Amino acid sequence: MAGTPLTELNRPLGQNRPAPHGKPWGLWLALGASGAVGLAVAALLFLVATRRDPDGGQPMATALIEKRSPQSQATSPTPAASTPELRTQTSASQLESEAGVTVVRPGAGAEAPGSIVITIPDSAATIKLASSPDSRLVERTRHGLLPKIGPDGATPAQIYARPLGPQPATKPAGRIALLVGGLGISQSGTADAIAKLPGAVSLAFAPYGPELERTVQRARGEGHEIFLQVPMEPFDYPDNDPGPQTLLTGPKAAENIDRLQWVLGRFTGYVGIVNFLGGRLTADDAALSPILREISGRGLIVVDDGSSSRSLLATSATRAQIPAMKVDRVIDTVARADAIDKELAMLEALAREQGIVIASASALPVSIERIARWAQSLEAKGILVVPVSAARGFRNPSSTGSLR
Repeated sequence: MAGTPLTELNRPLGQNRPAPHGKPWGLWLALGASGAVGLAVAALLFLVATRRDPDGGQPMATALIEKRSPQSQATSPTPAASTPELRTQTSASQLESEAGVTVVRPGAGAEAPGSIVITIPDSAATIKLASSPDSRLVERTRHGLLPKIGPDGATPAQIYARPLGPQPATKPAGRIALLVGGLGISQSGTADAIAKLPGAVSLAFAPYGPELERTVQRARGEGHEIFLQVPMEPFDYPDNDPGPQTLLTGPKAAENIDRLQWVLGRFTGYVGIVNFLGGRLTADDAALSPILREISGRGLIVVDDGSSSRSLLATSATRAQIPAMKVDRVIDTVARADAIDKELAMLEALAREQGIVIASASALPVSIERIARWAQSLEAKGILVVPVSAARGFRNPSSTGSLR
């Protein structure tokens, strides 16, 4: 086969192929594209290997920052569009703690936040409340952390109360202590009360609602001292039911101590208790006595909300040597703006006449709005809003017990 010419059948593969016709632009372009891709991948790998990520894998958020004075809090709860932004790479809790700010976030369960309001303290003189829970003042039970008198004699009424702060050089025309109740159930209503009302206004939380501990601590961070509302049996119970664990008269009164401890364990940091309804229970001295004995050993203030003319709560508590007081006027019995304004004007007159007056209101939107607006006018009138815990000190000592 030496002289046999090679055919397509016996020619070695890949040899003696006919040369391609034309210029190899397609091949060159393909090779160039492949090279560019390779260089890009290599450059990316080089950057990843040599450059340290400044974000450190931490989540980041952008929030509007608004600096507000106590007066402007009542009228400007929403940050302005031109407010500068703050970009943070630290955790939210660390940022709040280090900067001394208070963050009002949307309620749990929201798919996306509507707005986040961050309030910056105006100065170093901003009144701060003692942190809670104070380990001296709590005991761990099956119902949670319950208040108690500390081994050094310190009480929740003393430690958790809002300080009076600097007092005016001249004697004020009068003082008003205001307690706003019904907080904790409506998240939006609670957030409004915390943000819009002056810090000197005391707030009372019901023992129901989500995330009570966190919400209460947010309110205390804004300077509001806190009371716990205890549900008590009204005359028309059960048609009018204050809620689970209501303290009752009659045969079920034997369960009241356990019910009371459940209520007391719902959150920490309160200075005292205030009745929620309770016309029948507060008129029954036999039913009140064991309840007050339980409260007596826990270092709390007792406040009668003034809703029942037959109530013995404040007088029975004073007799049991518990610091106690009774609300003088309820300002939103009629929940209309004009009626509330009239009651607020009456408070001013009583404050001038008596020196101190104690009032209460519910956290209704109209009540919050009218109180916030009214509070801005008091400084010019020489009238001070003081915490409820301080009201006792401005009254005749013979009419109230002393703080432990």
